[in-house]
Amino acid sequence: MKVLVPVKRVVDYNVKVRVKSDQTGVDVANVKMSMNPFDEIAVEEATRLKESGVATEVVAVSCGVQQAQETLRTAMAIGADRSVLVQTDVELQPLAVAKLLKALVDKEQPQLVILGKQAIDDDANQTGQMLAALLDWPQATFASKVEVAGDKVKVTREIDGGLETLELKLPAIVTTDLRLNEPRYVTLPNIMKAKKKPLDTLTPEELGVDVAPRLKTLKVSEPPVRSAGVVVPDVAALVDKLKNEAKVV
Repeated sequence: MKVLVPVKRVVDYNVKVRVKSDQTGVDVANVKMSMNPFDEIAVEEATRLKESGVATEVVAVSCGVQQAQETLRTAMAIGADRSVLVQTDVELQPLAVAKLLKALVDKEQPQLVILGKQAIDDDANQTGQMLAALLDWPQATFASKVEVAGDKVKVTREIDGGLETLELKLPAIVTTDLRLNEPRYVTLPNIMKAKKKPLDTLTPEELGVDVAPRLKTLKVSEPPVRSAGVVVPDVAALVDKLKNEAKVV
């Protein structure tokens, strides 16, 4: 069974995001970039499926600028066998990414696609669902447990009321949640091995996909600065402020 794992290059989650002075977007100049944490969980899960003998090959895929090769090398250091970069300098929106992934699925013919439920830069949570719609494949989102048996995959997913278990017939799409697993620490020997693994580069034009943006960002602004808190001497003063100043009581 071949598993395809899309990964995205995003601003590292430890970095404080800054808005450009002209408010056209987020400043990524000289900022540390890394793999989207949810996608890292997806790579780890695919690697575990391979280690357990369920999967035979794990292919990592990324769409974006040339520097995304670093992200793919990280995926191969975790355990992916090879990777594919769809290189473009165009700002990719979820629908464009889903179309590129569909073209790659048609080319690679995987039985399972595992990807993060969302990216931490745009928080769109759309690509997995759009890909499932384009392929007309069954999907399970927010997976906290994945079990593959034969031609079916059983996915436990987190919902507002607790847990829900779905059984899908392969091929299928699964998007990962935080509690699915804890990605392994990438060791130096594996990083060196990843440099020798194959990394193919394609373009949207070679895949026959139009990636022109459908949405336009009008303005990006930082959240308002929170005012300083107030220390009150007793409960009576707290109730008075809540009632007369905040007017929430």
